[in-house]
Amino acid sequence: MERSPHADRIADLIGAANVLTDPKDQAPYLTEWRDLYQGVTPMVLRPGTTEEVSAVVTYAYQNDLKIVPQGGNTGLVGGQIPQKSGDEIVLSLSRLNRVRSVDAAGFTITVESGVVLETLQNEAEKVDRLFPLSLGAQGSCQIGGNISTNAGGTAVLAYGNTRDLVLGLEIVLPTGEIWNGLRTLRKDNTGYDLKQLFIGGEGTLGIITAASLKLFPRPKKLEAAFIGLSDPHAALRLFSMAKAQAGPVLTGFEIMPRVGVEFCLSHLDGARDPLEGEHAWYILMELSSGSEAFPVRDLMEGILGEAFEEGLVEDAAFAQNLSQVQDFWHIRHGMSEVQKAEGGSIKHDISVPVATIPDFLDKAIAAVQEFVPDCRPVPFGHIGDGNIHFNVSQPIGADKEEYLAKWDEMNSIVHGIVAEFNGSISAEHGIGRLKSGLLKDVKSNIEMDLMKRIKSALDPKGLMNPGRILED
Repeated sequence: MERSPHADRIADLIGAANVLTDPKDQAPYLTEWRDLYQGVTPMVLRPGTTEEVSAVVTYAYQNDLKIVPQGGNTGLVGGQIPQKSGDEIVLSLSRLNRVRSVDAAGFTITVESGVVLETLQNEAEKVDRLFPLSLGAQGSCQIGGNISTNAGGTAVLAYGNTRDLVLGLEIVLPTGEIWNGLRTLRKDNTGYDLKQLFIGGEGTLGIITAASLKLFPRPKKLEAAFIGLSDPHAALRLFSMAKAQAGPVLTGFEIMPRVGVEFCLSHLDGARDPLEGEHAWYILMELSSGSEAFPVRDLMEGILGEAFEEGLVEDAAFAQNLSQVQDFWHIRHGMSEVQKAEGGSIKHDISVPVATIPDFLDKAIAAVQEFVPDCRPVPFGHIGDGNIHFNVSQPIGADKEEYLAKWDEMNSIVHGIVAEFNGSISAEHGIGRLKSGLLKDVKSNIEMDLMKRIKSALDPKGLMNPGRILED
């Protein structure tokens, strides 16, 4: 691509080394890990401060340049990848990676948007606190992207989505103006809660440059069990029992099918089967407490003992130490990654009411297997909050491209069943480019109109991540 005439002017704002125009330098920013989207850009910009972000966005606004904000590039719906048209500038937040302040007594931390999630977790641990957001990509995803997509993860059951963890934000608006809303107040009832517009906004309304976040007491005692059972109906009954007895001490409850565990055993380094026999379905259950005195192990044993007596559980393995807890979670967190080694996988990030998960799975599994005989459904995820990653791997030996060509048809089948259960077609991954065409089918006219009005009010030129969430 011919060098943009704007590159040198922007280089004066953020330094020539932070304006990437060479295709080799740009390559990591132009594709995502599932290879669904590959983009073209005249330049990748890497500002290092909020003021530099503001300067770049101001220049872009004055010159009608489209901007695609990008964090750790781990998004799953293509919102962070530029179009192939070549007229969208990628603005990477990776250099905004400073921890601005930690308030252990007030249980808050303020960080810039490019801080990697795992780094944030470690900073909290240094002051004996917990930042609970936990994702498979936590070693590379960045908190700004997590907030922009309202990431979910495995701790939603106990701590809520990312939205529930945010106290305040610093935003560069599409005009280049800076809004400093970095408050750490737990109560602030002074009008509209503006930060909520940008949480889950996927960079379409402004760029998050920093955030004030909640911290929690660090668990002092933690127990985990890997449980084999016959079907999701038994899993739901076990969840109800565990939630009733453990309450907020229940901090993890994840469901996995046997085929997903087998994928991990075949392709995930260090994975081993926690149970001797094979089971159709598995649950990873975690209990934790901030008190050394709380009898977490006794509670876990009591719940599973009752479940065994009722015939809900076929077998279970208790983690004997923290290393085994991590081994259990290694399997769960690796379940998305290993599907790539099994060929094409058609993805669905859905949620339905918790009580309907077994019935949804029964119906959806039967429907996709009828549509593509011998396909391999790999539904897994957060049964405790109703979010299932209903992924479907290709039949063994099938042509990958021919299988993936059925993506839209299979989506239509699965999303139709989701609608029957009053669920959502995007539980935690967002809309991005992948699902922007589907939004009008699941939102009312007034909802679509309100979103368009908000977009128009904040981004009148339509330059901020255009075509994501709302179609152009």
